[in-house]
Amino acid sequence: MEKKEFYVGLDVHKDSVQMAVFSEVGEEAIFEKRLENDTALIVKNVQKYSSKGNTIVAYESGSSGYVIYRAMEKVGIRCYVLPANKVAKKRDDRIKTDKRDARLIGRELRNNSIRPISVPDEADEAVRDLLRCREDINNDIRRTKQRLLKFLDRHGHIYQGESSNWTLKHFSWMEKIEFCHEHEHNVYLEYRSQIYDLKERLARLCKMIEKTAESPKYKEKVNMLRAFKGIDYLIALSVICEIGDFRRFANANSFMSYLGFVPRENSSGGKRNQGGITKAGNRQLRSLLIEGAWHYTKNTQTGRRLNKRRKSSSEAAIAIADKALHRLHKKYIRLLIHGKNKNVAVTAIARELAGFIWAVQVGDAA
Repeated sequence: MEKKEFYVGLDVHKDSVQMAVFSEVGEEAIFEKRLENDTALIVKNVQKYSSKGNTIVAYESGSSGYVIYRAMEKVGIRCYVLPANKVAKKRDDRIKTDKRDARLIGRELRNNSIRPISVPDEADEAVRDLLRCREDINNDIRRTKQRLLKFLDRHGHIYQGESSNWTLKHFSWMEKIEFCHEHEHNVYLEYRSQIYDLKERLARLCKMIEKTAESPKYKEKVNMLRAFKGIDYLIALSVICEIGDFRRFANANSFMSYLGFVPRENSSGGKRNQGGITKAGNRQLRSLLIEGAWHYTKNTQTGRRLNKRRKSSSEAAIAIADKALHRLHKKYIRLLIHGKNKNVAVTAIARELAGFIWAVQVGDAA
């Protein structure tokens, strides 16, 4: 006797989960229920169907992370996590409810129309949290510095030094400022102490990231990427943990598209209009690669620090990195000659850098 097929769509929220179950035939759900967001309870309700036949579950990523996914996999139920708000809806469907969303996921799952995301293992997810914590602290430093500068500006203390802000000369200048009121001086001290405290926390996190990158799980892949100019522990580990398996991208263009580096396009009736990059996908990775791409604007020299990093890299990785170094620098100069803005040119460099990263990670030296 052939086993039945069941498709379970879950609309997951912080406090509740809407469940919709579909069989292999029929437009309507055979079962619907609203549950508390309790993982054990959700698994228990799904297992009622997995005992009767093959059962597949899907839900959109969100605040619950991958907890439900891992619980399902643990009991042998196939589960997919879908990108948030990417499940296809009818253009004229203006009604949105939890029931409708759960049904939509269930139907898309049955029709095999879903495009699930790659779920990281628990170790990679933990490293992601570490990297994102570091990013949050870095943003806090930037905001606190801005608050301090605005505070000083309001009271007429504007730095006119030759060097830029936040250099030793700038800090020395701030130390010599005399405030009219004690509270103003105390506010200055509070902002300054916040900056120092955040910098100490950032330094601790950077050491943790470096230690993690040198661990056996990540060392080989990290060393491949550190052969590139502009890529050290932070960018290398971020790319590896955020992407996971690079072979899920058929080619370099697919990887570039995933990161949102391809141009927008609106073509119709024989006309083709392209705009800026789509900015789809992982914003953090895109920002890091643009940051690394600025190193290709200067020259094609490797430098002492890069040569030191490359001692741990393979010859194949160094060959691809050298090819990238010369090609990307030439492209940057060519784009400037053609009148492109510096930021636009660097974004184009970051796009191609992503392609080289894909090549070295999949072992494609072509």
